[in-house]
Amino acid sequence: MKTLKVGDKVPNFEAKDEQGNIISLTDYKNKKLIVFFYPKANTPGCTAEACNLRDNYDVLKEKGFELLGVSADSAKKQSNFKNKYDFPFPLLADEEKTVINAFGVWGPKKFMGREFDGIHRKTFVVDENGVVERVIDKVKTKDHAAQILG
Repeated sequence: MKTLKVGDKVPNFEAKDEQGNIISLTDYKNKKLIVFFYPKANTPGCTAEACNLRDNYDVLKEKGFELLGVSADSAKKQSNFKNKYDFPFPLLADEEKTVINAFGVWGPKKFMGREFDGIHRKTFVVDENGVVERVIDKVKTKDHAAQILG
């Protein structure tokens, strides 16, 4: 599987958010979009990352960005995660891995000496025309908004 790179057009996708609403790339036509992929809702790193984006949401909005969080968690887990931390952006419950595969962020990972397939923590900055402007591979979970704005 191929990860999207700078200059690639994002394939249109559809997935349900934490409330069961269908979200697609076309909803963000003519808008700048930050799509951040995280391995699992309510884990320390993912919580730090999403809370950092929440805390800097107004600044990101002022710069014209929309945000979309994506993991393979169920809608119920995403909903609990969003409500617990009061996130102002949708979280996609991509259980079918439609969006995850479209961006190419699923693959072999190593954690504590074992290998398994999972979601790679990556963030994509997509321009108004649906083209990848930037890919952040080494996400700093506690300082992610500064990475995006930097």
